Amino acid sequence: MSIRFTTRARGGLAAWPIAVVLAFGLAGCGGGGSDDKPETPASSSTGGGSQPDVQEGDEGTTLAELRGPSGLFLKVTEAQRDGGGFVTVSGDLKNDGDETVNIPAQLSGNETEIIRNGKSLGGATLVDSKGKKRYYVLRDTEGRPLTTTKFPPLKAGESLPVFMQFPAPPADTAEVTLQLPMFTTGTIEISG
Repeated sequence: MSIRFTTRARGGLAAWPIAVVLAFGLAGCGGGGSDDKPETPASSSTGGGSQPDVQEGDEGTTLAELRGPSGLFLKVTEAQRDGGGFVTVSGDLKNDGDETVNIPAQLSGNETEIIRNGKSLGGATLVDSKGKKRYYVLRDTEGRPLTTTKFPPLKAGESLPVFMQFPAPPADTAEVTLQLPMFTTGTIEISG
């Protein structure tokens, strides 16, 4: 056996454990964990009209229904107060129309910093009529709104899970009004 062959064999044996570790490491980063929301394709509805779909795990809880342009429909299913001082509003944005709809840019609001980050629900506000205050969508340290962003065009009957985060109103405020540009308003009850 020559020295050249022995060196090549040792190098191959040393690389094999590294390749195995990298393969397992990449498989572990595959996104199969139980993070916030599972990635699922948007569901389609076969029924017509304006009846909202019942989602898996959803017992029919609807806090508010907001109607928008071109058949868009926002079904708010949760408004959860968190100990960190914010409220997360969640629901489903659905195309109740007969044609594919692009999400209007106006939903991002008119603030330059939010618009710069693409389409979002950054124009949403919560109004506390009791405390006479309006709460705007929170932003991260780079100015991005803490909402669902980068909407694909919604085909007829398709829906998309959405969320928005706001500063929390005082603990004694349980009812607020959700406003979204171009949509009707809806009164929602905060839990938690």
